[in-house]
Amino acid sequence: MKNTYFDLIDQSYYFPQEGFDLKDGYLSFHGISLSYLIKKYGTPFKLVYLPRISEQIKKARNLFNRAIKKNKYKGRYHYCYCTKCSHFSHVLKTALKEDVHLETSSSFDIDLILKLLQEGNVSTSTMLVHNGYKTKEYLEKIVGLNEIGFKNSILVLDSISEIHRVKKYAAQLKKPLKIGIRMAIDEEPQAAYYTSRLGIRPTEIIQLYKDHIENDPQLSLKMFHFFVDSGIKDNMYYWGEFKKALEMFAELKKLCPALKALNLGGGFPIRNNLGFEYDYEYIINEIVRNIKETCQSAEIEEPDIFTEFGKYTVGESGAIIFSVLEQKQQNDREMWYMIDNSLMNTIPDAWSILEKFILLPINKWENEYTKVNIGGISCDHSDYYNSEDFNQQLVLPKYENDDKEPLYVGFFHTGAYQDSISGYGGIKHCLIPAPKLIVIDRDEKGNFVDQVYRNEQTVDEMLSILGYKKDSNE
Repeated sequence: MKNTYFDLIDQSYYFPQEGFDLKDGYLSFHGISLSYLIKKYGTPFKLVYLPRISEQIKKARNLFNRAIKKNKYKGRYHYCYCTKCSHFSHVLKTALKEDVHLETSSSFDIDLILKLLQEGNVSTSTMLVHNGYKTKEYLEKIVGLNEIGFKNSILVLDSISEIHRVKKYAAQLKKPLKIGIRMAIDEEPQAAYYTSRLGIRPTEIIQLYKDHIENDPQLSLKMFHFFVDSGIKDNMYYWGEFKKALEMFAELKKLCPALKALNLGGGFPIRNNLGFEYDYEYIINEIVRNIKETCQSAEIEEPDIFTEFGKYTVGESGAIIFSVLEQKQQNDREMWYMIDNSLMNTIPDAWSILEKFILLPINKWENEYTKVNIGGISCDHSDYYNSEDFNQQLVLPKYENDDKEPLYVGFFHTGAYQDSISGYGGIKHCLIPAPKLIVIDRDEKGNFVDQVYRNEQTVDEMLSILGYKKDSNE
């Protein structure tokens, strides 16, 4: 009996499944012929399937609105896109067509919003949630947004020390500055530290409000924010942190009736294996139900619910396609398939935080299968990929080195973070520029001689890489 790769997948998973199918022996992705793209462009290449972004937004929004209706919830739902997952113009403009709001995390994010405003993709009514550490430049630009008329710009405090800087800038505004407070959460037991470095300790939040916000007419507390880094999961850890946040929100809401929004941060998972199961409808209903019950028990108004979905929004839109250049049998048990690029450069999450992606062959599904390791062409020992989710070994079709057509493989659902973390074209994570490089030498007399080899990237340099046009008058 011939045990083909197709037989293995067909017996192990439901296949075809959403986004993946076979046509004439070749894998298709959301109906796109990958063999056509390979013949047209060669490998390696990345692709972004923009309609998937819209589909994800609509799915989450519909499920939240259905849960709101089912639970007779009185607040509204607002979908924010977390820009740091992908800042590219084609990604943001696709998301903004679905009337999403935006979450920012650094100074250059504000320049990006101004560019989107100039091009007509956002308006001064668009809701903006400003997270991250507030540098002088970041603060100044947030205040600048308020000055030009952004009505729904909310600065989320990430530490107690920020309040003093924020108050200084808020005093310049004609209208009160809308702010939020982020609560620090306790990390999972296996984490390297106990409490997240992000946000303010729960024991300090009430006093912060009383001492610095309650009687300041230039500040208006509108949002309470918390975020669990490991994501929204149906386990005791997540629901425990979630309920602690609800209790803190209720306590703060009783002191501050103007507090209208509860921000859950990001956290929806995406499919990283063909056996992925996640009941989005159940989780969303539980979120809405628990918020409502907490508010009813505390006799407070039900807040608007905000989410900041980044990876969920764009992750499933991306794929990277490679050719297998050579197979190497390095010992009796280990077979290496060497691909035509570096995994460290193209999917850095795979080696830096051991993130998993869906790996599938594009062709040769009728061949027998074998256990393999995937190797990149760099000389670094970490340039490899060798396990599926749950530590399962990789299995791909066998092939011969002299086959007329090489084996093509694809990593799927790679649309979030990979480009910014790998520094694609010069962009950086959260659009935080690389530091200036200073070169130091000694002259003939032994004195130090220093010079700037390269300054920090400018806003225009980064925005150009991301596909935003320069102003015509520049």
